[in-house]
Amino acid sequence: MAFLYASVGHGGASGYLAVLAIFSVAPAVMKQTALLLNLGVSLMSFIAFYRQGFFKWRLFWPFALASIPAAFVGARIPLSDATYKQILGFCLFIAVLRMISILRETASKPLPLWAGLSSGGAIGLLSGMIGIGGGIILSPILLLFRWASLKEAAAVSALFIFVNSVSGLAGLKTWIPLDQSSLVYWLIASLIGGFLGARWGAGIASNTKVKWILALVLVIASVKLWFV
Repeated sequence: MAFLYASVGHGGASGYLAVLAIFSVAPAVMKQTALLLNLGVSLMSFIAFYRQGFFKWRLFWPFALASIPAAFVGARIPLSDATYKQILGFCLFIAVLRMISILRETASKPLPLWAGLSSGGAIGLLSGMIGIGGGIILSPILLLFRWASLKEAAAVSALFIFVNSVSGLAGLKTWIPLDQSSLVYWLIASLIGGFLGARWGAGIASNTKVKWILALVLVIASVKLWFV
């Protein structure tokens, strides 16, 4: 999961949540664990895409400005596990249908400030509520409205995920003690996969490959959220 998600600028929270759900991990532990794993993977992904020159501050700050406080608030709002999975899975599936209809990359358009702030706030609130960084929602938005290229979207989403994950963790009402032995293995696996995926996605993979991998990631996440 970490390799696949990091290659397109994501932290992998939706994938981690799906895997943890398979093993009947408690929802509160799932949310907390996914946000923790998100931190390392999204940071490595951001660094990889940043070094290749794909990060655009003008695309990042409007979304982040509104999303950071919203993620903190969202983490304090209770939401049933079944409800958030179905809503997020549906949104991701719609994003996939729109994305695969874009056969080639077109020129980017300027990001309206109001759109960045409003979208960032909504994504941040949802991210905090369900325990993800929000990049899996931000990336399709950036591409569908042609505000960024594929790899620019990956770079912006990676840092967006990191700051939202930090805010979401800070906003948790309760901190559940985790099984340290299991967490260490999960962290090691995610960091190795994230490092390799980020290097491949930022410096080796073509835009076409990144596009189809992103679509595949969204399909996997939506299917797992609906049926796991």
